[in-house]
Amino acid sequence: MHCPFCRHTDSRVVDSRTADDGTAIRRRRQCPECGRRFTTVESASLSVLKRSGASEPFSRQKVLVGVRKACQGRPVTEDQLALLAQRVEESVRAHGTAEVDAHEVGLAVLEPLRELDEVAYLRFASVYRAFDNLEDFEAAITLLRAERDAVGMPSAHPS
Repeated sequence: MHCPFCRHTDSRVVDSRTADDGTAIRRRRQCPECGRRFTTVESASLSVLKRSGASEPFSRQKVLVGVRKACQGRPVTEDQLALLAQRVEESVRAHGTAEVDAHEVGLAVLEPLRELDEVAYLRFASVYRAFDNLEDFEAAITLLRAERDAVGMPSAHPS
């Protein structure tokens, strides 16, 4: 690590702490040449392989943007969305690989979003799974009802 002040090629770690919910390490360093201190943040890289074949760094912000669109007009708070994005990142990182397929990121969104808001889940799933017609929506709704009935969740609107 080069010193940002004198460009010396070495530095000594003075202190290390976890940051960003344990996904990064914040290190306080000191340059042996000029004696000045500076901070670095290290995180494990995670890349997403897109359908086009391009690879880009995982972005929790991109997950938030997609989920926020699905939740537009729904009773969902920004804190709930941030927690959902964090769960998605943890789920994707749990694969234990440095690169994940974009499809895996979409799959990681579906379950937490279904738990958060079923209407937003249907909106997201309709785009993610490319629903073509009403039958696709009906099948997804039937599956949601069957899963809800299986775990004994009360229906929001009794039939």
